[in-house]
Amino acid sequence: MQNELERFVTSIPDYPKPGVLFRDITTILSDPEGFEMAVDGLIEELKGLDFDYIAGSESRGFIFGAPVAYATKKGFILVRKKGKLPRETISQEYALEYGTATLEMHKDAIKPGDRVVIIDDLIATGGTTKAMIDMIERLGGTVVKCAFVMELKGLNGRKVLENYDVSSLLSYEGNR
Repeated sequence: MQNELERFVTSIPDYPKPGVLFRDITTILSDPEGFEMAVDGLIEELKGLDFDYIAGSESRGFIFGAPVAYATKKGFILVRKKGKLPRETISQEYALEYGTATLEMHKDAIKPGDRVVIIDDLIATGGTTKAMIDMIERLGGTVVKCAFVMELKGLNGRKVLENYDVSSLLSYEGNR
């Protein structure tokens, strides 16, 4: 799958700064074949797995997670930036390169014993995903898998998630 899907990724040199090779997945989304291949690949990663919900973070986790939830006939849990959800929430702060951010989810989204799959576009440092895991577990849920479209291995996100089942459709050795 790596070679087939990789042809839909656009590599942009020196963005956002000199020396960085940015991997742009918006070209996966804009191509019907690429988008279908990514969603189908994520669905394939879940074959034979027992789970109740898909959780995705704002915004590309929504884009990839929602069609997977639909195809697998599971509910979809939105994890959003602070202040965007209308009912009672729980929150988790996490580190960014420069500062921190906070994610929230509805407090009633997960019940004890629920089995959850996290889907997102990218695993880099693992911070966003770990924040989601922390909230899911605080509510009594269990994260049974984390599936990503792309992984930047040089940023060591798998190390942060070493106690979880992690997979990615695309993998790049560097940190960009």
